[in-house]
Amino acid sequence: MKNSKKLRVIIFLGPPGSGKGTQSELLAEKTGLYHIETSEIIEKNFAVAKPGDFVKVEGKKYFLEDERKLRESGGLMSPPLIAFWTKNKIKEIHRREWGIIFSGSPRTLFEGKEVLPLLKRLYGLGNIQLVLLSITEADSIWRNSHRRTCKLLRHPIVWMPETAGLKKCSLDGSELVRRKDDNPAIIKTRLKEYRERTLPLIKYFKREGVDVKKINGSLSPAEVFSAILKAVKLE
Repeated sequence: MKNSKKLRVIIFLGPPGSGKGTQSELLAEKTGLYHIETSEIIEKNFAVAKPGDFVKVEGKKYFLEDERKLRESGGLMSPPLIAFWTKNKIKEIHRREWGIIFSGSPRTLFEGKEVLPLLKRLYGLGNIQLVLLSITEADSIWRNSHRRTCKLLRHPIVWMPETAGLKKCSLDGSELVRRKDDNPAIIKTRLKEYRERTLPLIKYFKREGVDVKKINGSLSPAEVFSAILKAVKLE
């Protein structure tokens, strides 16, 4: 793991399919910042969960099977549980003196109010930036219903005519798979959740003084990445 020269935090938010994961991977490779992908944290916890397992947060039990069903239906999981897992990961990464890139997290106002004070304390407000990737809802539905990730390391594969016939990941050779929740009906539910629960979070970050940059996510991945580098002053 290459250490970043500057301990900073870059948060990517945007509708489903806006390219948060792709751009986070590219930026992590360029900067050495550690990429925290909440969905990966969630799936790792689900993978080892046994029937009846729960996580207790501030006296309340969150049963992992219930959380799994909620996620697979397109809903957002319980914010206190996500915030609990995320804060633990932030502390772990900061102890290693690494900067952080978030893709799609925090997702709710509750999570933001839990996570941002910790980030301010550990990294400083001036070292926190939010990059908002903007695409239309029609683009979101199309992209999500076509996207795939590699089974081993979860590399996102952007759909293009050149990649349409791929069966294996060109980076690690593993099988390309689709997420269970990447179908139009569930994507519409996720878009509704984004409008109602994530957009208020962005307003909160602005009020708290976080530097927010809006990027047109409908461009090609290379064009979006170039715009991001300029926005976060890396070019």
